[in-house]
Amino acid sequence: MNFQTLDTIDVSGKTILLRADLNVPVKDGNVTDTTRIDRVKPTIDMLAQKGAKIVVMAHFGRPKGEAKAEFSLSFLPPVLEKQWGKPVAFASDCIGDPAQQAISDLKDGDILLLENVRFHGGEEKNDPAFAKDLAALGDVFVNDAFSAAHRAHASTEGLAHLLPCAAGRLMEAELNALASALENPQKPVAAIVGGAKISTKLGVLDNLVRKTDYLVLGGGMANTFMHARGINIGNSLCEKDMAEDANKIAKTAEENGCKIILPVDQIAVREFKENAPHETVKAGNMKEDQEGVDVGPETITAIKDILQGCKTVLWNGPLGVFEMKPFDTGTNEIAKAVAELTKSDTLVSIAGGGDTVAALENAGIAKDFTYISTAGGAFLEWLEGKTLPGVAALIERSKAA
Repeated sequence: MNFQTLDTIDVSGKTILLRADLNVPVKDGNVTDTTRIDRVKPTIDMLAQKGAKIVVMAHFGRPKGEAKAEFSLSFLPPVLEKQWGKPVAFASDCIGDPAQQAISDLKDGDILLLENVRFHGGEEKNDPAFAKDLAALGDVFVNDAFSAAHRAHASTEGLAHLLPCAAGRLMEAELNALASALENPQKPVAAIVGGAKISTKLGVLDNLVRKTDYLVLGGGMANTFMHARGINIGNSLCEKDMAEDANKIAKTAEENGCKIILPVDQIAVREFKENAPHETVKAGNMKEDQEGVDVGPETITAIKDILQGCKTVLWNGPLGVFEMKPFDTGTNEIAKAVAELTKSDTLVSIAGGGDTVAALENAGIAKDFTYISTAGGAFLEWLEGKTLPGVAALIERSKAA
């Protein structure tokens, strides 16, 4: 993927419109996780160091084109200041006089946060007039919001056609990591996919079996594939109406030389709660009143053996009910194995989407993976092989330049 970066575009002394994803979790008025804020800091630092005026655009929640107080970004500047280590001013609108006046007050290296871009209906409609109003505020567009890149909105896609544009440090890291996982990976490649349903990941699974050597399945997703093969799964979570789809994916996998790995044993419970009485059951031997909540020890060993021979691992979703101990064992054990292989430089490991980050943090090894994406929908759409509008615009403009 060819795109302009902060190393290839001149930003010195210019007003930079920086699209960031600051849609952070908030409880009782407090930000509970600053990961998305922290990941923008390398871009902020570089732009400030080069003497740019930094104008940050972001969304928060779904105000649906109306200025609603509960979706205002006015609470964020103190949090940004603490995490970024620099003063952050705030403009009460993202276009027009309030924004222009606030920008005119900036000096080189200063930071300004604009009000929620979704307060204007033109944002989600990718309205050309709204995009022009945004473009009028700056000289260069820098997109550092990969997690919003699957949306063709004015501040993620439209702006790229109106100003010189580049990927920020986070966007650059995301795209390079993803390219190394599926576009130009070191083989063999294993994809580990877990979670409750295959219905939400049909496109993902179909794309992965065409591009990887192993597809390791866990969670309710694995149960659906087992059911489709006639394997008894007892009372386990399963989408029985998706059996035909599962068999189609299995056929595509076979045609493309991808081996699907299903549990050979599972941890079974009769009561779905933390620390519930449990036993290890061989695949196919589940009682009708039992349900599988994690992969068993033989499955863990088998997956570890496969990983030993791989060069790249792509991970999306937990292998069991990781939120309830001790049914996080399978996810934790495999995660630790991937982390060890990564630290020994024998494996490139990329993870992201949904509960994946929480599951790997629960295992205590999140920092040991090659790269972990904080993007949800964008990561999944990329796994499906879909074109992400925000990324496509950066690449298109790079070619034009």
